[in-house]
Amino acid sequence: MSKEKIELMVEGGKATAGAELGQKLGPLKINIQNVLSSINDKTAAFKGMQVPVKLLVDTNDKTFDVEVGSPPVSQLVKKETGLEKGSAQPNFTKIANLGIEQVIKIALMKKDSMLVRSLKAAIKNVIGTCNSLGILVEGKEAHEIISDINNGMYDITIKDQITEISKDKKQHLEAQLKEVQLAIQKEQEKMKALEEAEKAAAPKVEEAKPAEAAAGEAKPAAGEKAPAGKEPVAKAEEKKPAEKKK
Repeated sequence: MSKEKIELMVEGGKATAGAELGQKLGPLKINIQNVLSSINDKTAAFKGMQVPVKLLVDTNDKTFDVEVGSPPVSQLVKKETGLEKGSAQPNFTKIANLGIEQVIKIALMKKDSMLVRSLKAAIKNVIGTCNSLGILVEGKEAHEIISDINNGMYDITIKDQITEISKDKKQHLEAQLKEVQLAIQKEQEKMKALEEAEKAAAPKVEEAKPAEAAAGEAKPAAGEKAPAGKEPVAKAEEKKPAEKKK
């Protein structure tokens, strides 16, 4: 028995007969429509997410098996927040705020495929991904929430593997996000005002330079001739005509 392994990344429930799949399955003479139907059935639960798929094809009898992996962490985070894409400026623009319970949920889904030894380590990996997408956790930046985790603030929640948040907490998370966004906006406006003030002051400095140069021209440098009609008295005496020889 000879098997060919093909690895793909498809949208959950919406795999299509694109060029990549055609190039890989064409030479094996496998019915592409049957493959697509099987992939879409097995990835339907991951609608709207990119999912890794392994296709094992028996080159002798032309049968195949479809193995579906879990989506990348970034896809799971976007699914949880309802976002289509992350922030274009993650350090300055915060677009969502997850509760620690939601992060635990994602970490449990990905833990087995991560190179980590504990759930807490998997949670920190998910938080790192959130940070790169411009997403806060418990209203905090990655380094702040990780510090809280290290200090044991969420040990009970992590140990009990709580993955659901209440309606009240969801509203609290939304309020936190708005507060952070407002604080960032005020800081950006402050920086912009400072930049504009610096630009406004710059021309005044340039205008002062010509005046200083004009003042310097009133005093001739050593070795230079004074302007006509303004020679020193001492030099004028030196230019008296010599006495005629008797």
